[in-house]
Amino acid sequence: MSMLARVMLLAAGLLAAAPAYSAEAELPPGVAAERPSEGPFVEHDGVFLVPYWEQVPGADVRFEMIPVPGGELLLGSPDSEPGRADDEGPQRRVTLPPFWIAAREVSWAEYRPFMNLCAAFEKFNDAGTRPVTDENRVDAITAPSKLYEPSFTFAAGEDPQLPAVSMTQFSAKQYSKWISLVNERFYRLPTEAEWEHACRAGSGAAYAFGDGAEQLNQHAWHAGNSDEATHPVGQKRPNAWGLYDMHGNACEWVLDAYTPEGYAALPPGPTPSDQAVQWPTKLSPRTLRGGSALLDAERSRSAARRAADDEELKLYDPNTPTSPWWYANDEAQDIGFRLVRPYAAPAADGRAKVWDADVPTILRVANFRIEKEGRGEWGLADPDLPAALEALRRPSK
Repeated sequence: MSMLARVMLLAAGLLAAAPAYSAEAELPPGVAAERPSEGPFVEHDGVFLVPYWEQVPGADVRFEMIPVPGGELLLGSPDSEPGRADDEGPQRRVTLPPFWIAAREVSWAEYRPFMNLCAAFEKFNDAGTRPVTDENRVDAITAPSKLYEPSFTFAAGEDPQLPAVSMTQFSAKQYSKWISLVNERFYRLPTEAEWEHACRAGSGAAYAFGDGAEQLNQHAWHAGNSDEATHPVGQKRPNAWGLYDMHGNACEWVLDAYTPEGYAALPPGPTPSDQAVQWPTKLSPRTLRGGSALLDAERSRSAARRAADDEELKLYDPNTPTSPWWYANDEAQDIGFRLVRPYAAPAADGRAKVWDADVPTILRVANFRIEKEGRGEWGLADPDLPAALEALRRPSK
């Protein structure tokens, strides 16, 4: 069955949340009015979702977004799957609308402009320009603190194409807020269901390419072939939907809390994807998906889950309180992320839920580090930010 035919069948019933595009309106990036003559696309709601490239604000760097068809996912793995862990079940049926997902993990080339915002926000605040006030605080982000030990963070090297690693989920969420508010398109971390749907690319097997791990070396960097280090993104074969490194290289943040009981709290389904998210209610544990350069092959399976424990990942952090933006121990050397863009963006309160601190501890620590220790910074993210940064770089007359 062609991708188009599959999408037309599976997207039925998911059209209510779709944005309406008039014939005269300029379509946003990734949306075409006419059927493409070549390349992947997803037909939905009278338009065609197509691949596109998004600009990283203030940098000569872009990343590719790939359309993913909506449909029904059988979340988790069956009891019979070799290597399966108890937290991968019971399997649940989840329905998803179409969305875009980044073809590759966020690289250092994409993440470093975000890291550089800390120094820029300090200059804005010193000059009294672009102040964060109670009225505009909803558009403010925290920029990560300067690295106190770069040799640890860049243990795999400083190649710009290496996946960015060792950031907390909060920092990854603030990155997605920064991109969204500056470029005026909504991005966020994927949910577990979205991530697994994209990873499987229509396959019900243990891996996107089949049940056996014999082909894994062609698709993934894992402990058996990585020399215990991450590698530049996009070097291995993509899955059937054009996504790279879903089975390895860096583990990837999703929005969900980690639950040892797996999906027992979800109804058998089918459940709409926005009701299948297990939202965090405490700092830890949270969920990472995908294998990594430090994990064994069986941990690279499509349904494999990893629990991220904030305290364990900050055991070596010498700061008090510990950083809300960075992890500082070896186990964080393979923690990264990629972005998704839903077809239908949520209302303002739904955006804050996926961008900002979701438990008081995170915000309290961020404010302490910024206000009491001068580490990290608050600043506004809006379409005027790139021009403001460029003005900072120009020599004063």
